[in-house]
Amino acid sequence: MTLALLGLVLQVLAVVCFALVLRHAFQRSVGTGFMVLLIPVYNVVYGFRQFEHPRKGLVLAGWLGGFVAGAVLRTLAISQAV
Repeated sequence: MTLALLGLVLQVLAVVCFALVLRHAFQRSVGTGFMVLLIPVYNVVYGFRQFEHPRKGLVLAGWLGGFVAGAVLRTLAISQAV
């Protein structure tokens, strides 16, 4: 239960951080925004190369790290429940 809740919190953090990257991409152009939204590899490339934010490192760490850590924790919670 605790692992699942912590994993869910981390995944919500990842969604919020990705929303910042996505907003930046749509402000740049609609085409870039849709590419970031729909192409999984391109959104990582955009995040590292073109995304500009005063706390870029924290945003990218929250997005990618939160997603991976949240997925791992929720998977562990499911495997412990079975």
